Amino acid sequence: MDNTTLLIELEYCNGGNLYDKILRQKDKLFEEEMVVWYLFQIVSAVSCIHKAGILHRDIKTLNIFLTKANLIKLGDYGLAKKLNSEYSMAETLVGTPYYMSPELCQGVKYNFKSDIWAVGCVIFELLTLKRTFDATNPLNLCVKIVQGIRAMEVDSSQYSLELIQMVHSCLDQDPEQRPTADELLDRPLLRKRRREMEEKVTLLNAPTKRPRSSTVTEAPIAVVTSRTSEVYVWGGGKSTPQKLDVIKSGCSARQVCAGNTHFAVVTVEKELYTWVNMQGGTKLHGQLGHGDKASYRQPKHVEKLQGKAIHQVSCGDDFTVCVTDEGQLYAFGSDYYGCMGVDKVAGPEVLEPMQLNFFLSNPVEQVSCGDNHVVVLTRNKEVYSWGCGEYGRLGLDSEEDYYTPQKVDVPKALIIVAVQCGCDGTFLLTQSGKVLACGLNEFNKLGLNQCMSGIINHEAYHEVPYTTSFTLAKQLSFYKIRTIAPGKTHTAAIDERGRLLTFGCNKCGQLGVGNYKKRLGINLLGGPLGGKQVIRVSCGDEFTIAATD
Repeated sequence: MDNTTLLIELEYCNGGNLYDKILRQKDKLFEEEMVVWYLFQIVSAVSCIHKAGILHRDIKTLNIFLTKANLIKLGDYGLAKKLNSEYSMAETLVGTPYYMSPELCQGVKYNFKSDIWAVGCVIFELLTLKRTFDATNPLNLCVKIVQGIRAMEVDSSQYSLELIQMVHSCLDQDPEQRPTADELLDRPLLRKRRREMEEKVTLLNAPTKRPRSSTVTEAPIAVVTSRTSEVYVWGGGKSTPQKLDVIKSGCSARQVCAGNTHFAVVTVEKELYTWVNMQGGTKLHGQLGHGDKASYRQPKHVEKLQGKAIHQVSCGDDFTVCVTDEGQLYAFGSDYYGCMGVDKVAGPEVLEPMQLNFFLSNPVEQVSCGDNHVVVLTRNKEVYSWGCGEYGRLGLDSEEDYYTPQKVDVPKALIIVAVQCGCDGTFLLTQSGKVLACGLNEFNKLGLNQCMSGIINHEAYHEVPYTTSFTLAKQLSFYKIRTIAPGKTHTAAIDERGRLLTFGCNKCGQLGVGNYKKRLGINLLGGPLGGKQVIRVSCGDEFTIAATD
């Protein structure tokens, strides 16, 4: 930078370290599945550095970092040493006493197998929530390590014999008898799930996508994030933007969302905060996810999702749905229209986040909520919808309500890249920039009406009141659409060139065309936006907000 300052860029680990994770268990043992998941990641990391000839020499729970999605990062290489081969030895006495191998305690030469001992100590801690070896002073500690006197034993009724034997093999007093990291990975317990866990690691390590612009569905209050990730709120009696700085200190927003009665924010820490809007007077149905129906007027962390890395959130009229980094879906709030997606078995109101098991084996990429319906896009580009079916907003070729996710029939030639719900309609955005829509087309807010010219010198205007199946919005076919944002009576879109398009009702000037006149088709906005790249747009009841780069 300035020839005097050295900066090290590290991966962001927002889940703390394994030491704190164990403390938070408060004597409640980990499930074996979680221990195996951690074991696989730790051993994979050790295998990687050992192949590079690096001896870590300080593997311990404090140096194993976590993301919110329980992805492991082995860090702190301040004591690491490069060995020339697997047969090379080190002899410097370094490391943390509780994790020192017998050969280190005895002052003899050691090699990669000393790291394997430390791995055994870490996994032993995960299984017992206690240090493997403990004593009142360093000398007694070394004696216990050399003699193999462990602080306690693993509960064989809680964990499989195979897992316990793996840990014991790492803690063999003879370093020659300890397995290598690759040999551990080849044990049946890890080998049979290795491909599955490798795919999971790859998925969680994938670069985080920039959050899509949240659109406001039936929301009279505007919420935006600034370049410094500050949250501002206005509307509902507040005529100027007011900075909202009551989110937990140190947290910045990465996505905001507004419903009729509540707000939701996903922070850069991938935590979810919810609170009611400023108007009040509306009965809540659990859409805040705090386990009660209280009207929290300040952002409050949804504690039930602690430890879950929230990727995206969407607000309905009186419910909320969010997606984790792993593609799992959680819903809470009113189930009057079946928006919880569980066939109404959870009761009329769900006060805390409830996972939809339907998507356990089919991870979700994106979710969007209308007033009373939900549409999701899975990672394999399938579309599912459920909830209120009035006007055909679910795209299922009917107006029936559905209380569980239903697969939407989309032409195989089209690759869907985004879904977006309006209050009573739905848009699908394709990879080629085409737009499909279904639901209520009042004011032509879905862009489905057609103006047809014949050989006779006059034009015929064909109106589509509503459609129950996804239909190509031909009026938008002249543009390659990249973002679409429906409001209550109108819609805005951004094309690949950053141009802003509007269509639908213009009674309050919400189309931005400079007047209040009725507009039948698509409006390409110039004026103050001429020559500027529009990067985000959001529509409220009778207003539109756009942001340029």
